[in-house]
Amino acid sequence: MIVGIPKEIKNNESRVGMTPAGVFELVKNNHTVYVQSGAGKGSGFFNKDYQQAGAVILDTIGQVYAMSEMIVKVKEPIEEEYELIQEGQILFTYFHFASSEALTKAMIRRKAICIAYETVEDEDGTLPLLTPMSEVAGRMAIQQGAKYLEKPVKGRGVLLGGVPGVAPGRVLVLGAGVVGIQAAKMAAGLGAHVTILDINMKRLRYVNDVMPPHVVTEFSNEFNIRKHIKTHDLIIGGVLLKGAKAPNLITRDMLKDMRPGTVIVDVAVDQGGCVETTRPTTHEDPVYIIDDVVHYSVANMPGAVPYTSTMALTNVTLPYALKLANLGWEAACKKDASLEKGLNIVSGKVVYEEIIEAFGWKEAFA
Repeated sequence: MIVGIPKEIKNNESRVGMTPAGVFELVKNNHTVYVQSGAGKGSGFFNKDYQQAGAVILDTIGQVYAMSEMIVKVKEPIEEEYELIQEGQILFTYFHFASSEALTKAMIRRKAICIAYETVEDEDGTLPLLTPMSEVAGRMAIQQGAKYLEKPVKGRGVLLGGVPGVAPGRVLVLGAGVVGIQAAKMAAGLGAHVTILDINMKRLRYVNDVMPPHVVTEFSNEFNIRKHIKTHDLIIGGVLLKGAKAPNLITRDMLKDMRPGTVIVDVAVDQGGCVETTRPTTHEDPVYIIDDVVHYSVANMPGAVPYTSTMALTNVTLPYALKLANLGWEAACKKDASLEKGLNIVSGKVVYEEIIEAFGWKEAFA
């Protein structure tokens, strides 16, 4: 198969779809790999690294799309890429369709084979291709939250770890999934008091078993959320519904109950956010303030640490990319039930039910 790795062109996205090590494995399996010139530079991988791994370097993104049967990316195609996508071309990347009707309609129109990293699902319900980026985003959420709690950037002026004689900051984590647990781990490591909420008692029991005593678990409901937002300095939104839009757990009216300078980091922004006032921001302009509450909702948080993120992503995507290249998408999906769940749009038809539900459509736009 001919595999293309284009340069990511989303705002401040420095990750790349595959490391030179990943390219090496594809070439070893007799596939041709085209890499756009400079695609890996932001992640610390250069043209010569890809060439040594066996890739062919192409000058433009248009050439990569035109000459490839499968495109391996990180982020969803943006508007200027839509017309480059060919009918029947495999796109293997994060899509998060439920948060963008325009993107969904564009991919239906292009009649591509859209396989979404975030909906590839193992038998036990885990999402192997979303997990490493959720781990990065969960840890980064605390880094960024701690920074925006500083007074010069309109935060409360709270040091999360506190100091002797002064109580530590308080962190509220919504969701005890991968993002929530990684955020709680980082916040606890800094010495903050952490409250983590979830509706899954198994997850809460797990957190209770593995976390130190200053990480407290509570069942998630509106009453408890309204209670805790009044006293916590940093709120992390880490709720995920597989392939669907995130629920609004914090509504606009709740902001007035928060103390001025409270910081919200909504990691669920890719799926529409779990805070009603969330809107996607960029690393260039990451925060905005509503009712004196600082909102951080960068849609590609792991893009700020591209070396770590690209390495972690290729570790998990490569085995699936090899299956797709070796067998073709139809045979690969028949053979691998986890990969089959990654199919979102096939030749102009939505095949992932949650996307249809997210937009209230009556049909799959076949």
